[in-house]
Formats: sequence, C-alpha cells, structure tokens
Amino acid sequence: MAELRWNPLLRTWVIMSSHRQNRPLLATDLSCPFCPESGKVPADFDIYAYDNDFPSLELDPPEPDVEGDELIPVRPAFGKCEVTLYSPKHDAMLPQLPLEHVVKLVEHWEQRYRALGSIEGIEYVFIFENRGEAVGVTMHHPHGQIYAYPFLPLRIKTELDSAEEHWSRTGGCLFCDLLRHEKEDGHRMVYESDGYSIFVPPFAEFPFQVYLVPDLHTSSLSAMSPDERRGLARAIKCITGAYDSLFDMPFPYMMCMHQNPTDGGQYPYYHFHIEFYPPMRDHDKLKFNASSETGAWATINDTRPEEKAAQLREKIAEQPGCQEAGGAQEPGREG
Repeated sequence: MAELRWNPLLRTWVIMSSHRQNRPLLATDLSCPFCPESGKVPADFDIYAYDNDFPSLELDPPEPDVEGDELIPVRPAFGKCEVTLYSPKHDAMLPQLPLEHVVKLVEHWEQRYRALGSIEGIEYVFIFENRGEAVGVTMHHPHGQIYAYPFLPLRIKTELDSAEEHWSRTGGCLFCDLLRHEKEDGHRMVYESDGYSIFVPPFAEFPFQVYLVPDLHTSSLSAMSPDERRGLARAIKCITGAYDSLFDMPFPYMMCMHQNPTDGGQYPYYHFHIEFYPPMRDHDKLKFNASSETGAWATINDTRPEEKAAQLREKIAEQPGCQEAGGAQEPGREG
C-alpha cells in the first residue's frame, strides 16, 4: 500500500507506505548496498544520488488501495524519495570528511533541490539526515535523504504562515529578527563564522537542538553564492563535529533543511535555515517525545538551553578549522 490520506483534524496529508516494513536493517560492511562493492551503486563515486529501494513516494505511483470520500480524500503517493550517499567509505562520518568534500555535498544538495523542485507537481523538496539508531537509522553507511513532496508539510506550512504574519505586521523577516535577538543576548549563541550563525533556540524542544541560520536573508541553497554554500559546509562540519565531541561518540541527530517551497509561489519572508534535533540529553540518556509532546504538542525540555549552548560552544572551539573564518556578517539583507 502506498497512498496519501487526508487528516481533516490537522489539515495535512499522511503518507501510507506499508511496503517499507520490508526494508533491511543495519547492514554490515559485508552486506551494505551503499558500498561500491555491492554492485548496486557505481564502483567509483564521491557523492551519489541513489533512488530509495523502499520509497514512500513515487513519480509513477500505484492507484490507492482504498477509495476516498469528501471527509477523507485519498490521493496516489506521488513524489520522489532519494538517498544521498555522502561517501563511498562505509565508516566515513560527516564531520570527519574534508571540508572540500562537504562543499561538494552542499553543491549536490543544491543541484538536487533545483532538479526535483522543477518536476511538475512537486511543492516541497525536503533535504534531511537521520543519524544513529536512536532516531531509527536502518543503514550505517553515511547518508542522508531527500523527499520531494506533492504538498507543503504541516511544519513547513506553519513556519511559512508565521513568517508571513510577522512580515506583514513588522515589515521584517522573522528569522532575521530571531537571529538579531540571539546575537544581542549572546547566551545561546554557539557559532558565528563565514556569514553563518548557530544557536540553541530559547524555545528549544531538545537539549542540544540548534538552528543553523545564514546571517544574510536568503531563501534557498540555489539563492546562495558558491562562497555562501562553502560557508554553510564549514558550519555543518563544525556543529556535527562538536556533537560527536560532546560524549566522545557518534552523536545521533535529525538534520532538517528548511528552504523555499518549489510550488511556484513567492515567499520573500522565508529564510533558509537548518534545524538539528539530537535526542541525547546525556551520554546514556535519551529525550523521548511522550504523551505531552505527541498527543498535545506541548513539548517539555528538562534542560536549560543556555547551559547546553555553553557546552556546544566549548566543543566547537575544539574542532579543527572552526575558528579560522571571519566573523559573522550583520543580519538583515532582503532578497
């Protein structure tokens, strides 16, 4: 079964994809389909776009298994699901990759955002990474994913609505104002370099959650200059390296890239950013989303964002090359 079913309570589409139950779990380096020796990917590559073997969205989807009605419409699961292989090396980790390789990865993301977003019917291209078994990773080989949706996901739509309301009311960008607020306060800032800032939001839902935000107002990877994408690569490498240094372990996280929809609309009020959601609250403790978070959307954070930001600042300062670039630029460019 693969189809979209409308949730009238939250006014969003839910993807039904029962065939994903059969996907493989935690392949070793002897059975990994993402390794060059597997025969499923090229024998020689740096970064590779791999069509997901168990996609929840397809460009030529089957007809739905059930008929919808006026209350619960049903649509084919149109879209595309890709895997982005970060490296041919099975044990490579994103923060350990050379900066030039991470720059290539960011350029790859930009190309796929543009290509997938140009497909008729694709309204949002979501680039993300699930890292670690704690967030449900089923393959150890370093990789991220890209989902091309035929609708605006609810969280993105909520952010867009909030940004538009703020723009209409104040004439300014909500994200620029948030970044300015955090720079002026300073206690939750983690990183400022190469035109990018990283901070633990004052409303953090997870202990070590951070927002990675360009200092200049920009809407997407494609709207950035090559130098700006290079700065983004450095920032990603630095924060993921800091995460791994926190407890001397590969740190699990969800990395979620938020940028302009590809539905042809105009969104001058939106601001590119990356949200990192790490589930660890200590070296041996996970932060679980339980009934309050899941059933009421009322998040409880058992830690102080200011304390966690201080820990991350210390670890970023230890990362090679993370303090070499120039200081952050003044936020607020429109466009």
